[in-house]
Amino acid sequence: MEFKGKRVVFLKQLSSGLLLVTGPFKINGVPLRRVYQSYVIATSTKVDISGLNVEKFDDKYFAKEVEKKKKKKGDGEFFEAEKEEKNVLPQGKKDDQKSVDASLIKSIEAVPDLKTYLAARFSLKAGMKPHELVL
Repeated sequence: MEFKGKRVVFLKQLSSGLLLVTGPFKINGVPLRRVYQSYVIATSTKVDISGLNVEKFDDKYFAKEVEKKKKKKGDGEFFEAEKEEKNVLPQGKKDDQKSVDASLIKSIEAVPDLKTYLAARFSLKAGMKPHELVL
């Protein structure tokens, strides 16, 4: 729940039923992600994404690559192996994020105050009903 309370832009629904969303990353730090529908509260705010090509993003795009590693034995080697295990994002995925952000930010900046709206956190207070919220 790293991105709990963040406002995001819905891009498309994937074949698995998950939603493809992004922050954009430069505005609020949310990358291209798959999210369960039950974690999302839809609002009436609209963003023009007609010029955005999201066809290449599917469930296979987000699948993790599985590598088989030899298990090391011994205390010294064990701690060295932990240091080496860092998740590094491939350059292709970074480039995809930048290309999506570039075209999305243009349409976001065309609408006044939308950039600050997306950057702000979201939370519900006691007595607030999400289905009655109008923005």
